[in-house]
Amino acid sequence: MSSLPSTVEPYWRDSVPLPSFPRLDEDVSVDVAVVGGGISGLTTAYLLATQGARVALLEADRLLNGTTGHTTAKITAQHDLVYDEFLNHFGAEKTRLYYDACMDALGFIRRTVEQHRIDCDFCEQDAYIYTTSSSSFQKLVKEWEAYERLGIDGAFVESIPLPLPVKAAVVMKQQAQFHPLKYLVNLVDAITKAGGAIYEYTPVADIEQGERLSVVTRDKKRVECDHVAVCSHFPFYDGGFYFSRMYAERSYVLGVTTAEPYPGGMYLSADDPKRSIRSAAANGETLILIGGENHKTGQGVPTMRHYEALSSFASQLFTVKDIRYRWSAQDLTTLDKVPYIGPMTADAPNIYVATGYRKWGMTNGTAAGMLLSDLILGRDNPYRDLYSPSRFYADPSVKQFFTTNLDVAKHLLTGKIEPAVRRPQDLARGEGAVVSVNGKRAGAYKDEAGTLHVVDTTCTHMGCELEWNSGDRTWDCPCHGSRFSIDGNVVEGPAKQPLKRLELDESP
Repeated sequence: MSSLPSTVEPYWRDSVPLPSFPRLDEDVSVDVAVVGGGISGLTTAYLLATQGARVALLEADRLLNGTTGHTTAKITAQHDLVYDEFLNHFGAEKTRLYYDACMDALGFIRRTVEQHRIDCDFCEQDAYIYTTSSSSFQKLVKEWEAYERLGIDGAFVESIPLPLPVKAAVVMKQQAQFHPLKYLVNLVDAITKAGGAIYEYTPVADIEQGERLSVVTRDKKRVECDHVAVCSHFPFYDGGFYFSRMYAERSYVLGVTTAEPYPGGMYLSADDPKRSIRSAAANGETLILIGGENHKTGQGVPTMRHYEALSSFASQLFTVKDIRYRWSAQDLTTLDKVPYIGPMTADAPNIYVATGYRKWGMTNGTAAGMLLSDLILGRDNPYRDLYSPSRFYADPSVKQFFTTNLDVAKHLLTGKIEPAVRRPQDLARGEGAVVSVNGKRAGAYKDEAGTLHVVDTTCTHMGCELEWNSGDRTWDCPCHGSRFSIDGNVVEGPAKQPLKRLELDESP
């Protein structure tokens, strides 16, 4: 079995030079402030700026360094086994709208690629959900019946092009894949050419409401505007208690080269643990992306085991020559599995949110940009009610709300009573763990030079105790998905404040 790369780096970011932009160092006034430099924020800013709006886009880190830069980049309306479930919960009209919104997003990406002649490896692929287990067979039958009822272009098949012993599969025709960063870099260029301003390393701390809105950065700079689009993955400004209405999951990807040619297509298992498969063009070679192994953030087995499981699966499926890349991503799931896109609350109609894409950010993020730009420009959009953040369906929302928040309560209590017996000094180089410092729970990582990085493991969001993520070398919150670096800096919200760094008492 090939060895795993020592560093965590997505192929997308490693293969494209990205432009850089300054941090915001003065107060500015625009029509619209867009917070977040992923596919949602960039699509929103692109559509607004190219239609004459004055736009400022603020990114806390580097552009495309978050979930968008760590995607598998399938552009598809086949979002796992959802259509039978949605029919039961929402009815045929809303379920068909969900499919149409995703296909409209795919069509938008296709048209934009053609219009700007973007070389981003865009190509149509059929998308398959398959099962190798008899226990999932009936689920696929029901999903295919939902396709037929909704008029979705697809088929029910008994085999797929991959060498897997499948029992059945549902295929959705004429979906697509691409290199997301090659595509989005062109949107960045179009934004700036249309007069839009982009600022990196500019974390936003708050939104103040008055005669106009004021977006206030952590450095106390202000962006005066009429509309704010919060596209920061987890909403940094949480006027609607979004932390209680979503949960965070992590998933993992390997980029491998193989001896066999790839047969085409995009694949997702209906069984657990999840397996996702697609190909990508990489410097004249075919890179096969093997993904899956989802689990709630901060919970489950040591995270390196997820990469190892994917490596084992890849070796069963192909003759693996080399594992070139490994990376992971974090995604948010809403109570009813449909994203929240639209006005954040009824009391703040000019503050918009886009979140909860459940691992399907290429279509949902594009649909978000299309919907938010229409709302801001005062245009009708057929998907406004479908994605409305203020919607609520008794089934499944009530059940999922209690399930999600009972899980939070369980981990909040468990973390507080979990004993920490190891000492920071006992760690090997390259190892991190929960340790005891002066009799209290703490987190320590010893780097390859032997330097210890010690932090308080109490999450700064709501006080849950963090767990060590060995695969990505981060401290992860099992309650709401916040993540922190080895030095305690915020990697992922909803937390805004860094962890407290601890000094060790070196006395005997």
